[in-house]
Amino acid sequence: MLIFELYNQDLLRLNIDQKHFIHHMTANKLRNFLLPIVMTGMIAGCNNDQKQVADKDSVTVTDSTTAIKPEKNTTVKNILFFGTSLTAGLGVDPDQAYPALIQHKIDSLALPYKVINAGLSGETSAAGKSRIDWLLKQQVDIFVLELGANDGLRGLPVKETAANIQAVIDRVRNKYPKAKLLLSGMQMPPSMGEKYTSDFKNMFPALAKKNNMTFIPFLLNGVGGVPKLNQKDGIHPTPEGHKILAENVWQKLVGDL
Repeated sequence: MLIFELYNQDLLRLNIDQKHFIHHMTANKLRNFLLPIVMTGMIAGCNNDQKQVADKDSVTVTDSTTAIKPEKNTTVKNILFFGTSLTAGLGVDPDQAYPALIQHKIDSLALPYKVINAGLSGETSAAGKSRIDWLLKQQVDIFVLELGANDGLRGLPVKETAANIQAVIDRVRNKYPKAKLLLSGMQMPPSMGEKYTSDFKNMFPALAKKNNMTFIPFLLNGVGGVPKLNQKDGIHPTPEGHKILAENVWQKLVGDL
């Protein structure tokens, strides 16, 4: 009887040990089975995170590249200022002459135009007619003509001055038929005589109308005859005077840009 009970107890203990062993083995197997899966998931998750970061960086680079992509080149057009010492800026710094001030205005507006100052002190209409062909070797898109003042101060015949200015206009038109042309008007002091000053003044609007040019009625408007805006000679503008000249021209030029 005792032997039987001991036997049963051994079986019971063996049974318990077997269950514990089976449970232990099952847990180990389950852990060994799940561990690779978990590790694989963790690795895959890391890879996905890295891929997302890489993708995000890739998108950022792409967007950045698009943002700084340079615009297509824009052709820069030439504006040729052709005239006397008034255009050349006699007595002031080149950067203070009205053509240079107009270039500053153009640059501030980011417009694709380059100003060429072809003003020459002492230039008469006859001299301008002789000089224009050399200047037309470069592309001209807009032509601003300021000639005649030195003719008037010398009392040269108005018809002769008008013919020379017309010849300059014809040569520009023949070389660059699509160019836009502007003409600056000029006036003489009363000391030149009433008839002469009247004929001289009226010559400019007549030429502008005949050639379908944008007309600047009087280049020195607001400056001529104002001592503080002119140099000691009473003819050539100061830097402040050139600012007014630039505005007089800009009001008409801007419509052709």
